[in-house]
Amino acid sequence: MTGTPPLDDAVVIGVDLGGTKTAAAAVSRDGAVGPLRTVPTPARAGPGPILDAVAGLVREVAAGAGGPVLGLGVGTAGVVDVFTGTIVSATDAIAGWTGTDVAGGLRDRLADLALGGVHVENDVDAHAAGEAWRGAAAGLPSVLMVAVGTGVGGAVVLDGRPLRGAHHVAGEIGHLPTPGAEGLRCTCGRPGHLEALGAGPALHRHYLALGGDAASPDTRDVVARADAGEETAVRAVRESAAAVGRATAAVVTVLDPAAVVVGGGMAGAGRLWWEAMESTLRGELIAPLAGLPVLPAALGGSAAVVGAARGAWDLLPRTSPAGAPGEEGNP
Repeated sequence: MTGTPPLDDAVVIGVDLGGTKTAAAAVSRDGAVGPLRTVPTPARAGPGPILDAVAGLVREVAAGAGGPVLGLGVGTAGVVDVFTGTIVSATDAIAGWTGTDVAGGLRDRLADLALGGVHVENDVDAHAAGEAWRGAAAGLPSVLMVAVGTGVGGAVVLDGRPLRGAHHVAGEIGHLPTPGAEGLRCTCGRPGHLEALGAGPALHRHYLALGGDAASPDTRDVVARADAGEETAVRAVRESAAAVGRATAAVVTVLDPAAVVVGGGMAGAGRLWWEAMESTLRGELIAPLAGLPVLPAALGGSAAVVGAARGAWDLLPRTSPAGAPGEEGNP
């Protein structure tokens, strides 16, 4: 994305605010993406410095956009009240993030840009919205997004928009009780959830618990060992991936989506992980679901930027041809 020219029409700016880095780009009404810019996230410094960094990045993108900036969309880690743009709860990956008024803080910092709307949502919801708008699930009426990396996240998209839920946690597949994870502590503090076995760091811990080489430094090393045929590593990868497939099958059976899109770092870990995940998923499905498409995510690092931007466009009046987002005021 960094080699693309600036967009010369009206845009919104999409932001993907992560614990390590923050990325942003201008996005047109039809989903075209300008150059992607990034800055480190000062995650340990607290909400004020984080919002300062985001605002500075937004100004940088706006200066090079080539057209008027109408709004701002942010995908961020944490449970988000989309109607207020506030973080309902979050892990300590971003210090003091719970309770932060992200939308209000950015409006204040960017008041001179006269943004027509500021939209804030969970980063996996944004990722899913991007894939449903212009990615692997484009044109489909519904999709279950599963993102497997340092954690396990999920989102459900209906008619192009993420389902939020009564408590803002619809799609949180990472906290499903999952066979194989019994007794393993999840990041939420409870035992037995999918994230305790299916996430990348959990795979590494599982490998060590199975008696793997104590000198193994991380998940990447375990995957490399599995690719080289080390039996313990192969078992660890298969069991971790199978947990993801099994939990995904449970959600699919309840929701019956048109497709499942799988993204995140583990989705790119190689054929062994993918085959174990998908074969387990399909092995749990009833006959009417046998043909369910299970697709790799297509947008890469721009997915959450694109999805957050779509949310921002939805806050603005529709002025574009049919097929573009935009029911005014609908978050």
